[in-house]
Amino acid sequence: MLSRLFLIYQVILLLIPFSNADDQQPLHATAEATPKRVAVIGAGAAGSSNAYFLRKYAESSQTPVDVTVFERSSYIGGRSTTVDVFDNPAYPVELGASIFVEVNYNLVNASRDLGLVAQGADIARPKESDDSIGIWDGKEFVVTLQNTSSWWNIGKILWRYWLAPIKAQNLMKSTVKKFLSLYEEPMFPFPSLSDAAEKVGLLNATASPGEDFLERNGISADFGREVIQASTRVNYGQNLPQIHGLETMVCMAAEGAVSIEGGNWRIFDGMLKSSSADVKLNTTVTSIERNNVDDTLTIKSVSEDHANKKQEHSNNVFDEVVIAGPLQYSGIHISPPLEHTPDEIPYVTLHVTLFSSPHKLSPQFFGLGPNEQTPETILTTLPKETNLGTEKPGAGPAGFWSISSLRTVTTENNERHYVYKIFSPERLTGEFVAQVLGFQNSTAVNGESTIADLPKTDISWFHEKIWHPYPFLYPRVTFEEPNVAPNLWYTGGIESFISTMETSSLMGKNVAALMVQSWKGQDTTSSDEQGRDDL
Repeated sequence: MLSRLFLIYQVILLLIPFSNADDQQPLHATAEATPKRVAVIGAGAAGSSNAYFLRKYAESSQTPVDVTVFERSSYIGGRSTTVDVFDNPAYPVELGASIFVEVNYNLVNASRDLGLVAQGADIARPKESDDSIGIWDGKEFVVTLQNTSSWWNIGKILWRYWLAPIKAQNLMKSTVKKFLSLYEEPMFPFPSLSDAAEKVGLLNATASPGEDFLERNGISADFGREVIQASTRVNYGQNLPQIHGLETMVCMAAEGAVSIEGGNWRIFDGMLKSSSADVKLNTTVTSIERNNVDDTLTIKSVSEDHANKKQEHSNNVFDEVVIAGPLQYSGIHISPPLEHTPDEIPYVTLHVTLFSSPHKLSPQFFGLGPNEQTPETILTTLPKETNLGTEKPGAGPAGFWSISSLRTVTTENNERHYVYKIFSPERLTGEFVAQVLGFQNSTAVNGESTIADLPKTDISWFHEKIWHPYPFLYPRVTFEEPNVAPNLWYTGGIESFISTMETSSLMGKNVAALMVQSWKGQDTTSSDEQGRDDL
C-alpha cells in the first residue's frame, strides 16, 4: 500500500511544471514583504510603551511591523519631562511625573533593560533639616516626620493614630495585589478594563469616595484626613471626599520610590529607540479617516519646522492606529464618527512653580519659632471640620498642595541656592513667594505681582508651568474600552481608573498585546482565553 502511494506521489510531482528556482519564494514571504503599519499618536508613557511592547510581541510572533509615532510636542515623555535650573544640564529637575515605585513593574523592568540608572527619589534633597516631611493644615503642622522608615516615626505615628496606619497599610497591600493581577494571565491582556476591574474585585474601591472607603475599612478619620489626604493632594490635587478609593490606596503605595538619573523621560525615550519607531516630533495629527475599501486608516498631520517657520502637511495610511493620550485634548477629527465617543472627563488644572533662591523656607510663615527648622518637604491637608464637599476642588486654608526642597545649586557668583517646587491650584503671587521664603520686598506687596516681579537677588531662576496632569478621579464603575473601533485603539480609558506613568505604560502594553492577538486571528473579546505568555 505504501509503495503504491509513493508511486502516485512521484507521478504527481512529474505532472507539476518546473519553474525557475529564482522566481520561487517561501510561503511566508508575502507576509514579510507587507509589514503591519501602525501609527501611535503620543510619545508619552502610553505611546512609548505601546511601541516598545508592540515591537517585542511582533518579533516573538514573527509578525513584521512598522511603527510611526506622532508627537505634537518637541520632546518625548509627555507629562514626564525635566527643565534645567539656570539652563544648565548639570541641574535637571522634574517638572512633571517625579517618581515611580517598586511595584511599577513595567517602569522598573524597562529602566533595567535599557541600562538606565535609578536613584533614590530624594537623593539630591539638601537634608539640612531634622524633619524631612511636615503636614500642614494652613494653621499648624499636624504631624512631622524625620525619615519615613525610622523607628522614631513608626512609634510617633502609632502613638498618634493607634492601629490606623497598620490597617491602612494592609488595605493598600491587598488592593495593590488585586491590581497587579491585571499584569498576569488569565487577566492580561484585557479587552475590557471594566470587566477586568470587576473580576479582580476593584470596583468596590472605584465606586466609593476615598473618605467612605477608608471608613468602611475601619481606618480612623483623623489618620485619613491628616496623612492619607496629604498624599492624595500632593499626587492628584484632590481631597478624600472627591477621589475614589482605588486611587487613594495607590497614593499610599510609595515603597521604593526612585527616579531615573537625568530624568524619568529617559525611560520613554529609550523605549522608542528600542522599538525602532519612526518618531515625528512637532507633528500634530489633525484627522483619522477610515477607508471603506480596505478598512485602513488615513492620518492627516501637520509638522512644524520652527527654525524655518514652515509647515508640512502629510497624509499617511496605516493598518492600525493607537490614540495614546486623552482624546478630548487631541483635537483629532475622526471620520466616520465613533459609535461611542470616550467620555470627556474633567482634568485638574495644576500650577507648577520651580525656582531657586538663597533663602530657606520661613519658619514664621508656618507658625514656627524663629530658631525652629522648617521641614524640607511640606504636604498640606484641610483643618478639622473643614469640608469642601464632593465636587468643589480646593486647597483650603493652606492655599497650595505641596512645597518640596529639591536640591541645591551653585550660581555664577559661586553662591549656594536652594531649588524649590510648589504645586498649587492657582498661579503663585509674588507676595506669597516672598512670605514663604521670609524676605520683604516692595514689589511683593501688590497681590497682582508674580514671581517674575521679584528681585534676582531673592529669586535667581524660576520656571512656571500649567498642566492638566490627571483627571478628577471621581467614583465610577465603568471605564473606556481599549478598542474604540475596528483597528482603532485608545489608551486613555485607564486615566480615570488609575492615573500614573505605570498604568499608562500598562495600557500601552495591553493594547500592543491585543493588537498582535488580533493579527494572529485570536479572539480579543475575552481575557480568560489568552495570556501574555502565548503572545
